[in-house]
Amino acid sequence: MSPSPTNAARVVMDEGAVADALRRIAAEIVARAPAAPGPVLVAVRRGGIPLAARLRALLGQDVPVGSVDITLYRDDAATALPNPQIGRSEIPFDVDGRRVVLVDDVLFTGRTTRAAIDAVMDYGRPRAIELAVLVDRGHRELPIQADYVGLRLATAADERVEVVADGEAESATVRVEVRGPRAAEEPS
Repeated sequence: MSPSPTNAARVVMDEGAVADALRRIAAEIVARAPAAPGPVLVAVRRGGIPLAARLRALLGQDVPVGSVDITLYRDDAATALPNPQIGRSEIPFDVDGRRVVLVDDVLFTGRTTRAAIDAVMDYGRPRAIELAVLVDRGHRELPIQADYVGLRLATAADERVEVVADGEAESATVRVEVRGPRAAEEPS
């Protein structure tokens, strides 16, 4: 069955636009606090992992990178996840007193970011936690704002924004697609 026009994907950022946005975000991260110690990157599983890898390449290979799985930190875990698939969190460095840059693909309601902050805090007490996202689509339910944004995108609440990464982490080809409305989507 072919997708209907209402749920066909439209590309809002191609690989070139994503690369430009990540270069700008990396420059902003450096400009905000150029002195040592530098930042550490913590990717929000899954969507933040290829973005954090690419930011690390832009910032320099000596920037530590970790990741957190927020499944058990979700505020709806008990009701929305009857059989949760828990991924691995890996932060192989000390976050105490460090500047942590959380990296995620899409900022929507703010609930994932809140969960990621809770996960990072279980590893220690950072000096600061900042947020870098490729796309900020609005519709916040919590008072959370990104420090670094690749694209601010006006969306309808029933649209879905997807960051599609083809390939492995640092070398992945990334694009941003919008599909909507959710009500018109076929079941997966």
